[in-house]
Amino acid sequence: PMGDLPEGWEERGKPPTLFRRFTFGSYTDTRTFLDALAELSEETGNPPQKINFGTTYASITLEAEDGKELAETEYALATRINELGTEQGG
Repeated sequence: PMGDLPEGWEERGKPPTLFRRFTFGSYTDTRTFLDALAELSEETGNPPQKINFGTTYASITLEAEDGKELAETEYALATRINELGTEQGG
């Protein structure tokens, strides 16, 4: 296995994924987070495979690139997404 699981994330199922739900105080905060996530995705060329969101939450799913095993890439991306979330106070 890889390094430590980034805070707030959980490993799920087959194919292996990392999942986290972020909560926010307002729709504006949620939008700010999603905009930052879009910028991060462009920068890394590695967008999350699934994003579900509502007024005050966003749920992010990162899938193993090879469909078999989570790699450092996914853990690093989860850590970067955490930084976006804490900037929004989520």
